[in-house]
Amino acid sequence: MIDILVVEDEYILAINLKESLELIGYRVLDIVDSGADAIEKALQLRPNLVLMDIRLRGELDGIEAAGQIWKLAQIPVIYVTGHSDRLTVERATLTYPFGYILKPIKEQELYVAIETALYRYDHEHFLHAILQGMGDGVIVVDSQLRVQYLNHVAEALTGWTLAEAREKEVTEIFKLIDQHTQLPGENPLVTAFQQQTTVYLPNHYLLLSKDGTTIPVADSATPLKDQSGQITGAVLVFRDETQRRLAEERDRAAERARQLEFQMAELQRLHQLREDFLATTSHAIRTPLSNMKMALSLLENSLQEKKVLNPNALLIPGTVDYYLKILREQCEHELNLMDDLLNLRMIDANAYPLELTVIKLPDLLPQIISVFHTLAYNNRQTLKVKVSPNLPSITSDQNILIKILSELLNNACKYTPVNEWIVVKVQLNQNLESFSSNYEEVNNFDIDNAFLQIIISNSGIEIPTKEITRIFEPFYQIYPSNARTEKNNPWEHQGTGLGLTLVKKMVEYLQGTIDVNSSQGWTNFTVQLPLNFIDYKFTG
Repeated sequence: MIDILVVEDEYILAINLKESLELIGYRVLDIVDSGADAIEKALQLRPNLVLMDIRLRGELDGIEAAGQIWKLAQIPVIYVTGHSDRLTVERATLTYPFGYILKPIKEQELYVAIETALYRYDHEHFLHAILQGMGDGVIVVDSQLRVQYLNHVAEALTGWTLAEAREKEVTEIFKLIDQHTQLPGENPLVTAFQQQTTVYLPNHYLLLSKDGTTIPVADSATPLKDQSGQITGAVLVFRDETQRRLAEERDRAAERARQLEFQMAELQRLHQLREDFLATTSHAIRTPLSNMKMALSLLENSLQEKKVLNPNALLIPGTVDYYLKILREQCEHELNLMDDLLNLRMIDANAYPLELTVIKLPDLLPQIISVFHTLAYNNRQTLKVKVSPNLPSITSDQNILIKILSELLNNACKYTPVNEWIVVKVQLNQNLESFSSNYEEVNNFDIDNAFLQIIISNSGIEIPTKEITRIFEPFYQIYPSNARTEKNNPWEHQGTGLGLTLVKKMVEYLQGTIDVNSSQGWTNFTVQLPLNFIDYKFTG
């Protein structure tokens, strides 16, 4: 049975309407004549339908009462009135009535209006239940892009209620920004209207809610058309993409981790292959080279005893002594290369044998540098040494220290042009030296935090910045255009590009640092070494 509430201020018309309704099979729950009573009875009795006159007793007219009934109880209303002026009809339309019947009322028209209203209500209620039960947000707009409907999910995501959003421009309710540029994005409903087809939102868009928070969303907008093909509105379906994007990011992170793990395993495999190759090859090559060098020395001595070779004679290309000299130098060069490779391998494996001793710098430094005075003199270079007085002793590996200084000095002599300067400066690091130059007072300072600073500079040569960044790379060699080009020996080698690489690794192995800079015609290598080496492998 269909229950109906009749709201009519003229009693006779109300009784006639009640009789007509009951005659065609409906039940009238009550008759009221004011807007306030209509609202109260509707909420109390919960009829299936309300027949509402527009002119009523009291402060509220039928249109206002109908709006409240729909808002509070979602009960469909049919207006039954004798007023059809434009203003009244427009006001009534805003309450979304389910029918509008003009008096005098015919039973057939009343029956059709009621059945149509109930069918429409059931259909819309069914559709509303579906939309509200969806996990996606739904926004429906009319042909003017004004909001007509939001489901609960759309309300939650946008921050707007249906009552607040109704009849507002959709661009005010549904705002998008580009995740990368933070600029406003094209509204898909607008695009769907313009293109007259379904459009989809790119993945990098965010929904800007009413309170200013952003939510990653994915959506599609589809225009709605009537039977003639005219666009009457559009529907937008969208969803919160936060969890999906987080899941995708986790998947991408996991995939990157797997790739990184595979790459690390491959690098370790290649590293091990390289280590095995170096270990095997270095020893395999070094042994015959050493034998060749010894054989050459024996051959030279034998030829000299037989007066075939004259060690004081000028070396002339094409002679025996010329080629013997080249062979000996090349053997020496290759042996040095093998030694460098073996040393690099041991340092990388943290297996280089350290022999820590107390080193008296004032005694050791002159011994190392004196060898290079002669070399610099032969190259027509000036070697100047500046050593701070009363340098303290340091605890380090003497052989490695000698190797570091010798390699840097040899490098300076090799590349410094003629008539230019090579300067060696040895001092305590600036902060400590500023306290005192007296050895006894230095011992009272925190020696564990002090550093020995060695600066080897050469003039007349500059290294480009792009080259400096690679100067310590293995096998990378630099040939400055203004370097010394005169060769005292025609067989002199340019090196292998491992010298500075080995120096850097040795300095770091001694827990120090090395830096290089080149400007204003000078190149400076600065080495800093701790005065006391701390063996972390045996300290807790």
